[in-house]
Amino acid sequence: MTDHTPTDANGAPKLRRELTLIDLTMTAVGGLVGSGWLLGAMYAGQIAGPAAIVSWIIGAFGVIVLGLSFAELAGMLPEAGGIIRYPLYTHGRLVSFVIGWAAIIAWAGIPPIEAEAVLQYSSSYVHGLYNTTAGSLTGAGLAVAVVLVAFFFFINYLGVKLYAKINTPLTFIKFAAPTLTIVAFLIVGFHPANFHQYGGFMPYGWSGVFSAISLGGIVFAYTGFRPMMDLAGEAKNPQRDIPRAFLLAMVGVGILYMLLQVVFIAAVPGHALAHGWAKLSYASPYANLAVALNLSWVAVILYGDAIVSPFGTGLVYAAGTPRGVFAFARNGYFPATFKKLTDQGTPGSAIILSFFIGIAFLLPFPSWQSLVGVLSSATILTYMMGPVSAMVLRRTGPHLARRYKLGAISWWGPIGFVVGSLIFFWAGWTINRDLGIMVLLGLAVYAIYYLRDPSRDGADIKSGLWLVAYVVFMVIWSKLGTFGGTNTIPAPWDELGVVVVSIPFYYWAVASGRATVAFKEQAQQVADEADKLSV
Repeated sequence: MTDHTPTDANGAPKLRRELTLIDLTMTAVGGLVGSGWLLGAMYAGQIAGPAAIVSWIIGAFGVIVLGLSFAELAGMLPEAGGIIRYPLYTHGRLVSFVIGWAAIIAWAGIPPIEAEAVLQYSSSYVHGLYNTTAGSLTGAGLAVAVVLVAFFFFINYLGVKLYAKINTPLTFIKFAAPTLTIVAFLIVGFHPANFHQYGGFMPYGWSGVFSAISLGGIVFAYTGFRPMMDLAGEAKNPQRDIPRAFLLAMVGVGILYMLLQVVFIAAVPGHALAHGWAKLSYASPYANLAVALNLSWVAVILYGDAIVSPFGTGLVYAAGTPRGVFAFARNGYFPATFKKLTDQGTPGSAIILSFFIGIAFLLPFPSWQSLVGVLSSATILTYMMGPVSAMVLRRTGPHLARRYKLGAISWWGPIGFVVGSLIFFWAGWTINRDLGIMVLLGLAVYAIYYLRDPSRDGADIKSGLWLVAYVVFMVIWSKLGTFGGTNTIPAPWDELGVVVVSIPFYYWAVASGRATVAFKEQAQQVADEADKLSV
């Protein structure tokens, strides 16, 4: 049977709806189980000690609350690059641009950071690629990382069906290695004293617990489900399958990550903690611990998985990033060439651009830990639009079919926004300063497009003032706070200030929403497709 690429009314290729519930769940799990499990437990442990377990619990709560609103959105309006498109439907181009700019920063950095994780773990048996003393890739390592990133995007260029065929079985393999690690470490290397000796359970206080969420790779690990949402436009039954896939992936992987942190804390030899958790350092954390516990066979499996897990996640994000660029072009912010599709139904030009943006991350951030904070902060900013857009669409699109509907959204919406604000704040002054500069550059690009657009709408500016004010506030507050700032506002008053101010920002954001022209057009298209299916 001939495999035909679907076309629109003008004969142009369309995105292909070929992904099943299993494919979507495996995409979410594939994004969630990557370098985060290989390295996150150690870096979180350095920052928070044994209390890193609490960090994983808080992080899971925040991401699930924000993610459920996206599950409602993706089931209602399945879109390629939906995280950029939904703000366009509820607030117009300015908000959509800022969120999209942050999203592309976050997305494009994932394939490089996964390539870095592969090479960091490989340093134990392949020398010359990673400098363990400096904690960064060597020149040869950077060259190999470029090749890995290129391969991620090449697979996605060939088509979404090939991507699914590779990613789904790969994800089953990825899930097996951390499960094996948990069982083996529980049996052989569980030292309960580690939870209360060497500074106690919370050696660095609540500040360490909160910082670990952003800087220890926890948010980075938990937000890996996002590419699944970005592929909603290519799902066979997105209204039914997107919410199910999200919940299945988050619950399963959340439990996995918490258990991994427990066994990591318990397995560290006492002599390695003589100078405290902050001085703990392994190039290949779980593999090095396995060798110390005389579990050489586990170490061999872990070294293999250190290639498979980051490879699979890099592959997943190499699928999601171009869909974001594709959505940006559809919104009119990038040249039209980036919304063109290949004969295989993939956004070819967007894939090529995503590759070059990803490569640009390798030079200024030549290690996993140096890049994870920036990506986490940018990611959480994009996720905070989920409850805002979902709440606005409850008002502007009550007629749209919702297979999944977030209950008590009037409560969960502001709670999610506040938790997201705190995670953003906990990233610290240095990270938020850099992100603020990136957003400022994005606003400059937006201004160029806005002034050249004959159809520009002043309502977009009015609907976006809250977001500009919010980012400015968060950057200034980070400077004044205790997370890398000047400590002008002492703890816990700095965090309390974030909570108090975030609530009016949320309601300002919701009140600024409206039924945009883009939303009316998309809602009509969804209605027309539903009518065709019912005939």
